[in-house]
Amino acid sequence: MAENLPALIQQMQGAGFYPHPVGVIGVKQTHISWVMLTGDFAYKVKKPANFGFLDFSTLAKRQQFCQEELRLNQRLAPELYLDVLPISINAQGEYGFNSAGEIVEYAVKMRQFGEDDLWLTCFEQGKLAVQDLENLGAQIAQFHQQSPTNEYITGFGSLAMIKRVVDSNYEATESYTNEWGLAKEFQAIRGFTDNYLIKHQDWFSERQNLGKIRECHGDLHLGNICFFQGQACVFDCIEFNEEFRLTDGVYDVAFLVMDLEFRGRKDLAYAFLNRYLELTGDYLAARLLSFYCSIRAYIRAKVNSFLSSDVGAPEALRQSAKTTAIQYYQAAWNYSQGGESRLWLMAGLSGAGKSTVARYLSQKYGAIHLRSDAVRKHLGGISLQQKGGAELYTPEMTERTYGELLGLALALLAEGQSVVLDAKYDRVNLRQQVLQTVGKLPISVRIIHPQAPVELLRERLHLRTGDIADATADLLEQQLQQWEPFSPAELAWVTTVDTTLEPAAWELGLSL
Repeated sequence: MAENLPALIQQMQGAGFYPHPVGVIGVKQTHISWVMLTGDFAYKVKKPANFGFLDFSTLAKRQQFCQEELRLNQRLAPELYLDVLPISINAQGEYGFNSAGEIVEYAVKMRQFGEDDLWLTCFEQGKLAVQDLENLGAQIAQFHQQSPTNEYITGFGSLAMIKRVVDSNYEATESYTNEWGLAKEFQAIRGFTDNYLIKHQDWFSERQNLGKIRECHGDLHLGNICFFQGQACVFDCIEFNEEFRLTDGVYDVAFLVMDLEFRGRKDLAYAFLNRYLELTGDYLAARLLSFYCSIRAYIRAKVNSFLSSDVGAPEALRQSAKTTAIQYYQAAWNYSQGGESRLWLMAGLSGAGKSTVARYLSQKYGAIHLRSDAVRKHLGGISLQQKGGAELYTPEMTERTYGELLGLALALLAEGQSVVLDAKYDRVNLRQQVLQTVGKLPISVRIIHPQAPVELLRERLHLRTGDIADATADLLEQQLQQWEPFSPAELAWVTTVDTTLEPAAWELGLSL
């Protein structure tokens, strides 16, 4: 109700407050801000809150963080973020952007986009496609690779700093979990993250040494992405806390992965994730995914817990926030419990549809897609879109590529990830190397053999454009001669897929 809102926010609901024409004025609020929707523009005012991890308690701090919000969000959303405006109050107690008097508040001015363009709305309406998430994966990969890092930023990836952030989440929420009957889940989640940090200390040091700690977004989920002028636009990054923003790129990525999985769309989550991993070559980052997804789910639980007890929020919003918080606590617990690992080994000629089937599998089952074409080029130090020279296809380089594929797969499988190995695997010894290595692991394994008529393979290769694979139709005859049929021992593992059919017809053959 309006009477529960501060006088400034009440006045900002009047059309005369603004120096431009307005439509119907709407108000949105979170636990940390109010956003006034005026038609062409939106104005965000920060609440004078202090949650420990966030301190907007003074005017000077709110001004500082408004400026930071503008600076940081202009990296990914320069079209949306326009200015920081002071708000004054005159002798008559009237607030305004241009009125004389004492400055009492600041607002971030943004271009307003339609509610239907918010990705959360698009998702709920079934309008988000796999291609949208793959495009976003490419955008975030470029953003992370270009984001600054230095000794100061890298320090935020230390074990002590990560534990500090994690512990602060637990300390801020234990009262909620106790009150809502989630004490056992709370202890299990905390035990998982505490043990993980101890067990994998070297991984976090390695991430620092590799320069993976960057100035990231910090709050990458469907509610902070929109379509604007036909392009995906990521907004509302974390400006108020360096610990949340200066972090590992995979921690950024994990938020959207978790968000999509939480909403039941593993296919979209892994379309985004695999595109990001392929472009960065940072496949081992996926080892940390369950850890970071659990933390991300817990943060969403925390935010909704705070909103559930915000006396300034409407009762219906508070009750909804409580329900959502409990669901996120459950999701954090689910990530702490691990999962079943699966391995699919693609084996087939160029143009047979290996990558198409591999992409389908990775999205349907939630698996890391390791594609030899990408791994080979990362090893060779060239862009994925650059055509490889003869030196990239020597026997030595091929052996190194297949060795790297297997090494990555083993590392990911050991952490509960499922993997699709996408390469020709046209030799018995290459296939046996994988089968013998993973044979003793407690995982499900299948060899997937995509097939299509040779003439169709030639046609596909002739028509292939915009793909990272270098194989051409000229190589097909050589591949046919070099192909080694499956041995009797291998046949028990093989599922043949007719790629002239639609994916729906593959389902039974690919189920494990």
